[in-house]
Amino acid sequence: MADADLARGLDLLDVIVRSVEAGVTVVQIRAKNLPTKAFLDMSLAVSAKVGKHGVPLIINDRVDVVLAGKASGVHLGQEDMPLFYARALLGHSRLIGISVSTVKEAHRAEQEGADYIGVGPVFPTSTKDCDRPPLGLEGLRKIRRAVGIPILAIGGVKAANARATMDAGADGLAVISAIMKAPDVGLAVTELLEAIEAKK
Repeated sequence: MADADLARGLDLLDVIVRSVEAGVTVVQIRAKNLPTKAFLDMSLAVSAKVGKHGVPLIINDRVDVVLAGKASGVHLGQEDMPLFYARALLGHSRLIGISVSTVKEAHRAEQEGADYIGVGPVFPTSTKDCDRPPLGLEGLRKIRRAVGIPILAIGGVKAANARATMDAGADGLAVISAIMKAPDVGLAVTELLEAIEAKK
């Protein structure tokens, strides 16, 4: 996950490209404070780059940016556009993910037709304003048992806990700080992938 607000001083497009070249399989852009035109321009530039690698681009919150650009889908929070309306606008050719932190929210997302859910925060995190306590691995397991759709674990995920997070039921990991704050982006991605693939 690429956060434009966290990328101050960084070339966000360069970070994304290096991440994809190192093995990242999905890119999500979050830009809470970016004007619409700047967000759209960035999404088009990223889409052009990651599309060459067959990597989907997901836009955080902004259905309008998805519609105007070439993104593969949108990721919505609990306070964003309801899934029903997003699906009506985007159809079924684009992905819709929903952030959840409870079994109830996960059930509702699955019943309403979400393609995947982002579960978190699993661990403490400083990259997103959040007043919810971390779910921990047991909280992740409870949600995994409750739904059948894919789960991405969000919040405080890094190489040291990546394997345990996958073992607890995640199908993938949404990572910001562990990549964007790393001195070597490619190495950070490699270490995450190696941790995911490591045997228990």
